[in-house]
Amino acid sequence: MTLKTKKRIVNYISYFGIALTFYLGYRLYQAGAFTDPHVLKELILRVGIWGPIVFILVQTIQVVVPIIPGGISLGVGVIVFGPFWGFIYNYVGIVAGSLILFGLGRRYGHKIIDIFVSQKTIDKYMSKLDSKGWHITFALLILAPVAPDDALILLTSLTKMTWREFTAIIVLCKPATILAYSMAMVYGADWLMKYV
Repeated sequence: MTLKTKKRIVNYISYFGIALTFYLGYRLYQAGAFTDPHVLKELILRVGIWGPIVFILVQTIQVVVPIIPGGISLGVGVIVFGPFWGFIYNYVGIVAGSLILFGLGRRYGHKIIDIFVSQKTIDKYMSKLDSKGWHITFALLILAPVAPDDALILLTSLTKMTWREFTAIIVLCKPATILAYSMAMVYGADWLMKYV
């Protein structure tokens, strides 16, 4: 299978995930889950203890394979589980996914990076990876809500950064972006619902 075919398959999976997200969001909207907190709570109670576990797994998987846009799933976590637990579940899933992604990059190198990272992103960051300040640059980029985190994690796996250093950066820097995305999605959804 050629690299182009592999990239196309990953893109199709992502498009399917986006379409499924919108479909499920629409169905939840029809059921009144976004306008009536009692409906949303009832849906969560039906799933019981499995709700948080499934959500954390989905968050972990979406970091490794971009099935659902990360910003959307972050907002869903806060809306469904509330600000505190939504943040915790988002954080646990994303940190776990980031560690898995780093490990995959370390193990498979360009075989996996070339599939998931665009050539434009590789060209943009590749020359900076060997610089002495990459640790700081990487930490600042992880803090920035608009940086391509998944691509940066894979590219960083090519450097000499240790597991300990990588884990410390992810654990310490991820909360800021998770909080920023979550709040943007929640308040953005509230604003949107006023006009729907």
